[in-house]
Amino acid sequence: MGAKTWMLVYADRDARTALAAEPQLDRDRTLRLARTLFPGETLSPADDGTLSYTCPPDNELDIGCFPGVSVVAAKEFGIDRPSTLDRRFVDVGGRGTVTLHAMHSVVDWFAFACWSDGKLVRSLSLSPDSGIIEDIGAKLPFERPYWAGEHRAVDPEEDDEYPFPFHPLELGEAALNALFGYQLEGALMSTLFDPDSISLMRFTRSRSRWRFW
Repeated sequence: MGAKTWMLVYADRDARTALAAEPQLDRDRTLRLARTLFPGETLSPADDGTLSYTCPPDNELDIGCFPGVSVVAAKEFGIDRPSTLDRRFVDVGGRGTVTLHAMHSVVDWFAFACWSDGKLVRSLSLSPDSGIIEDIGAKLPFERPYWAGEHRAVDPEEDDEYPFPFHPLELGEAALNALFGYQLEGALMSTLFDPDSISLMRFTRSRSRWRFW
């Protein structure tokens, strides 16, 4: 698997339904949100990206606002302990849900977290090398079959030393599908839309060199 993500999704309705409608990108609202989330940075427009690529480099921001849902992909969201996400990113969501999704195929790491009306309700982070880094809150419905061993990463008769009863990246893909209605790689499940159909605005990021007193 080669999929990577580090993104936040803000939603005041069901994100799967909102994205499955292949909504029109609201560019003015997107620019306002970008400036709100990353004050003090110079954001220079670049060519649009899509929802299929939400793992931008450190000097890039991918972001899109749509009716009922907003997607933000930036370096700040690729963190081992999602519960420690800077509160400013959660508080912008107001009343509604904020969901962090991050995974990195090189180290088979996956993490996600969900906040409802500003309160953390679930956070998970794990990789084979580091084990369970964070596990807060009750497991969400899409997770339970994986923890129950219904999607084993390896044949238990061949290797009983794998630390989890599933592959973290497969759980990451299941999270994308269950929470947002699409996936990037792996065995195809019942997805709602093609992530390439959802455009995101792209910006290069730089800090101002000037200070004002």
